[in-house]
Amino acid sequence: MNQQQALNGFGAIAQETRLQIVRLLIKAGAEGMPAGEITAGLEGASAPRVSFHLRHLEQAGLITSKREGRLIIYSAVFSALSDLVAFLM
Repeated sequence: MNQQQALNGFGAIAQETRLQIVRLLIKAGAEGMPAGEITAGLEGASAPRVSFHLRHLEQAGLITSKREGRLIIYSAVFSALSDLVAFLM
């Protein structure tokens, strides 16, 4: 991981809602969570607001999405998150 990638990753999680989303997805594990469950897990968050933050995290490479029928399932990219920690060390 180079410095610019680290800055992008840390910049993405340097916002309260996005950090909460990443923590939810880490707890969800490899199966991930549907967008609706993520929204439900964030107190006072609206679906459009959560969607905005999910796109930001996905662009930073920290989460990924896949469509399963009518649902979009989001998952943490554990290797990218590990790389951020390793970059600090």
